[in-house]
Amino acid sequence: MDSAQGNGQALSPAALADAPLDRDGIRRLVHGFYAAVRDDPLIGPVFERQIAPERWPRHLDKMCAFWASVLLRSSDYDGRPLPPHLALPDLSTAHFQRWLTLFRATAQEVLDERSAALAIGFAERIALSFRMALAFHRGEDTAAVGPLAPEAAEPAAA
Repeated sequence: MDSAQGNGQALSPAALADAPLDRDGIRRLVHGFYAAVRDDPLIGPVFERQIAPERWPRHLDKMCAFWASVLLRSSDYDGRPLPPHLALPDLSTAHFQRWLTLFRATAQEVLDERSAALAIGFAERIALSFRMALAFHRGEDTAAVGPLAPEAAEPAAA
């Protein structure tokens, strides 16, 4: 499966309409992804510091709404996802790389091939956008920020 970031057509409105993606798929994606995140030694502690145990159900609901807004073009989410990330001084490229690795693996595991490609493409674009915003916010060179390729140990998309 080609990364949707490398294939702009994969992120077209027509492709979104044609993908067999629904709220149940988004729920499987979000819940599976955050289960992997919480177990991850690099990014798990970042999330655990920011989200109290009793707030995880609410966070998962919010992330389901976010991804439904992105992937189904719903109006479920009306938040601002960037500001909480800007407040994390130690957030690095390594964190985003791991986030994408876990997201890609979960999407490929729980979604059909076409839906996974769409979700991964959006996740790659969101990661790039957030990394550029962080660099700008920190006074760094945004021109040096580029897309993150899959990690070497990450299975290649077919």
